[in-house]
Amino acid sequence: MKPLFSVITVTWNAARVIAPTLQSVREQSETDFEYLVIDGASTDDTLRLVREAAIPGTRVFSEPDNGLYDAMNKGIDCAAGRYLIFLNAGDAFADADTLTRLAALAASDPGVIYGQTQLVDSNRRVVGARHLTAPDTLTADSFKRGMLVCHQAFVARRDLASHFDLNYRFSADYDWCIRVLKRSSANAYAGLQPIISFLTDGLTTQHHRASLRERFCIMCRYYGTLPTIARHIGFIPRYVRQCVRNRTNQTSNE
Repeated sequence: MKPLFSVITVTWNAARVIAPTLQSVREQSETDFEYLVIDGASTDDTLRLVREAAIPGTRVFSEPDNGLYDAMNKGIDCAAGRYLIFLNAGDAFADADTLTRLAALAASDPGVIYGQTQLVDSNRRVVGARHLTAPDTLTADSFKRGMLVCHQAFVARRDLASHFDLNYRFSADYDWCIRVLKRSSANAYAGLQPIISFLTDGLTTQHHRASLRERFCIMCRYYGTLPTIARHIGFIPRYVRQCVRNRTNQTSNE
């Protein structure tokens, strides 16, 4: 019998951050899932930690890949579950009953189950909510305002999920979520309680800017160039607030 969820973790030399991820999967009260580790031929202790976690239903695939989204595509191809959950190394389920809550919502067979994300630092302390909030109702048009739901908190039904577009190096998840939502006729919201703890990983400014450029191109593709430009003018106050908050968090952690 196929599992309800395929929880997929992509790794490459992730020994430094993967322990909380493994712990959160192992502690789930819901057991109707398989756990796939798609590893890019790690040379550190990543695979040893995965083996020692001894999570039932674990399958490990370790071979060189062409980056994060290529590995995520391999996860899609290997998945047997009805729903896909991409849980990055370093990220974690927010609590032990997360999958139980998601399973209850899956009973109505929505195309997407989604929820809120909380940010944690390297010491696993909650440092706040994500700067974009998941709405009560989610459609493809919702993403005109940005990636309101990060892919870790975006649980997609397997039959709606095509591959990530490898033409995008940094924002293929944004494009993928929009495509899934365009194919979904009904989506289920998990409520205000976070379902994912997202590790703030200090992405470089260069990568952040490259990601924003890709997202802009994706927005133009799906929502039109002129409306996207107009919307970005409205994003400026939000961007300023985010920069101030990031600076404040950085100062408090020093």
